[in-house]
Amino acid sequence: MKRRRAWYLFGGLLLAAFAGFSFTSFQQNLTPYVTYGDARSAARTVQVAGALEAGSTDYDAATSALHFTLRDPATGDNLRVRYEGLKPANFEDAISIVAIGRYDGATGEFAASKLLVKCPSKYQGTEVKEYGA
Repeated sequence: MKRRRAWYLFGGLLLAAFAGFSFTSFQQNLTPYVTYGDARSAARTVQVAGALEAGSTDYDAATSALHFTLRDPATGDNLRVRYEGLKPANFEDAISIVAIGRYDGATGEFAASKLLVKCPSKYQGTEVKEYGA
């Protein structure tokens, strides 16, 4: 009987340890949306969203370096972003861009490791006609 109780205790401790490990791993991998000011002072990976500032895009195909400025529509604040990788298709047509990364204080830019680009729908602004009308 005592052996069975010991196995239940061991199994319970093992489950608690697994749950604790899962929770801490989940917390470390979260990338919250923050304001530009918070992104400049964050010590971890965060997400910032905004609109592409017109005429701010600079892409160097030789080094695959994309530099652009995001503008927060709510506050008007700007954030310079650097992305190392291929330029997303229809980048200039984007209505919203989400940059995931960290702020680099040495360069004064947000170093994005991922970009999520939201382009306007091809159906936006079109009217759907009903049959038989």
